[in-house]
Amino acid sequence: MTRIALIAHDDEKPEMLDFAATHEPYLSTIDIVTTGTTGERIRDEVGLSVDRKASGPMGGDLQIGGMVAEDALDAIVFLRDPLTAQPHEPDISALLRICDVHDVPLATTRTAAEYVLAGVAAEDGVELTE
Repeated sequence: MTRIALIAHDDEKPEMLDFAATHEPYLSTIDIVTTGTTGERIRDEVGLSVDRKASGPMGGDLQIGGMVAEDALDAIVFLRDPLTAQPHEPDISALLRICDVHDVPLATTRTAAEYVLAGVAAEDGVELTE
């Protein structure tokens, strides 16, 4: 089954919630892995079932990176706040690097997320509509 990770920095959580709500019909048919707070909000506000890992600063980014290394994810949508320093920046860099090493699609903006999700959905034989 298709499995993607959804991660969002605090300032990007509203955008992630909108993304998840927009694509809820497709996202409800696949496995979703999230970091802590992002997953809690997606579950509570969008109604999607998610596999929540720790919050990013508490190791969630590293847990998701481990899934990439184990070939357990098909793609990641990580809506990052590029203008705010993050205390766990080394973990974020490690996640980005492991995605490059394992050639896992990674979107860090809403526009890129739309393209990545459309590509993943197409592999499942689904055409996304808004």
